[in-house]
Amino acid sequence: MGKLKKWQIYALAAAVAVVALAGTGYAFRKDIILYALVKRARDATPVAPNREIVWQKGPETASLPAGQRPPNIVVILADDLGFNDISYFGGGVADGLVQTPNIDSIAKDGANFSHAYSGTAACAPSRAMIMTGRYGTRTGFEFTPTPPGMTRILDLFYNDGTRRHEMLFDEEAAASAPPFREQGLPGSEITLAEALKPQGYHTIHIGKWHLGNAPEFIPNAQGFDESVMLESGLFLPEDSPEAVNAKLPFDPIDQFLWARMQYATSYNASEWFEPKGYLTDFYTDEAVKAIEANRNRPFFLYLAHWAVHTPLQASKADYDALSEIEDERLRVYAAMIRALDRSVGRVLQALKDNGLDENTLVVFSSDNGAPGYIGLPDVNKPYRGWKLTYFEGGIRVPLFARWPGKIAPGTERDMPVAHLDLFPTIVAAAGAPLPTDRVIDGIDILPYATGTATGPAPERPIFWRDGHYHAVRAGGWKLQFAERPKKTWLFHLDEDPTEQRNVAEENPEKVAELKALIEAHGATQRAPLFPAVGEMPVTIDKTLEEPATADDEYIYWPG
Repeated sequence: MGKLKKWQIYALAAAVAVVALAGTGYAFRKDIILYALVKRARDATPVAPNREIVWQKGPETASLPAGQRPPNIVVILADDLGFNDISYFGGGVADGLVQTPNIDSIAKDGANFSHAYSGTAACAPSRAMIMTGRYGTRTGFEFTPTPPGMTRILDLFYNDGTRRHEMLFDEEAAASAPPFREQGLPGSEITLAEALKPQGYHTIHIGKWHLGNAPEFIPNAQGFDESVMLESGLFLPEDSPEAVNAKLPFDPIDQFLWARMQYATSYNASEWFEPKGYLTDFYTDEAVKAIEANRNRPFFLYLAHWAVHTPLQASKADYDALSEIEDERLRVYAAMIRALDRSVGRVLQALKDNGLDENTLVVFSSDNGAPGYIGLPDVNKPYRGWKLTYFEGGIRVPLFARWPGKIAPGTERDMPVAHLDLFPTIVAAAGAPLPTDRVIDGIDILPYATGTATGPAPERPIFWRDGHYHAVRAGGWKLQFAERPKKTWLFHLDEDPTEQRNVAEENPEKVAELKALIEAHGATQRAPLFPAVGEMPVTIDKTLEEPATADDEYIYWPG
């Protein structure tokens, strides 16, 4: 071959450079996409410096003593809290090293509903069911709204050839879905706040909402007088010297959150501004201030914590207090639990300090079980499954209620109850009427907590549906079935509470009976308000960090 001319050498060098750049770009394509996502998100919504929230004040003096007014209502909802994260059940984080004495005290001083279930195995529909007492399949709020770009990012990052089961992405559904902020709970639904306001309640929301961000869906449009809103998802700025971060490189959801989320809140739909301090503590500070401001009138406080949802991010003070935990990720998670428990204690103390303790109904729960994608295997122990499954680990939740003088300390109730029951229970406690123009799916469980019920708890099925994935609990049995994979699970919970033995093949008549219940229930429900744009595979008995094998049971969760 002859000697190359100068222009040919330049052209070859340019071609090599282009190929090298292209190869580098491909190798770092995920980092490039995440950087673009960060820039787009942070350019779109600036976050102002912190500013003080001035709560609306009730009267300087009460017209009636606290004991003669309708009871104050405080609902404290954790996010993605595992059953084993609560030490009341005999466990606790890090083999019981981290206890939850303040959360436990609600059950010890009141009632524990030991067979309590979330509305579903994902956050937003469960929250809608708490707010309305109606199945998500009845209101149409069946699926969890996902932020812009999240499903596509998960599709790209999850389906990288390293996993046994790929995530499914529905382009047609994505194109037809309304914008994220308009995927909300319809204003025609009656929320707890709207049901209580005619009784003279001042209504307060603090924390996560996830029921729509457009003006017609926000808390202020759904009956809340005041709202401190979770506007993004960081507990502290990522680079804060007061933060300890635990990133999950195996989890695409975590990668999306770290890239997309900011440290931001708002008050009554104001501009976004920075919270003050660690987010869990900030919400608690504001809850304490709100209690004091409203001590002379009945109030409903919905304290919807973001903890312990990812991103896993602890305050340095809580992290440093747990030096005996060697595993970094577990230590951060445990520190988040510590902050959540401290929050509960401070809220309970604020009620006492303001003379409201005896006349306040306090309810504590979690929106669903803990997820497998955080890579911590014991969070739902002893139950199988995770968030995004209808195994007990995904839907079995703490449900504690405390009302001194009404609920005897140490009350234990093993009747199956659900988030659906909170609406009619709280409405009854407040002396408010239930809506008569619609079906309320929950029941009032207060008589079973107070001991005033005259007979046994009613026998009734509890249903779950998320697209093609269905479940029902009835008469001590639980049936699950799905299209992906096409499989049926039947467990006799009275004999097998941790779902170790699938007895569907041995009990075809019971399967048929429970499927008929599901079909009859489904005939009374409605189509979803917006579609599921993707389906996430979830391995039942392994965390996302553990590679799935051919022998592992799994489910596809639409959302």
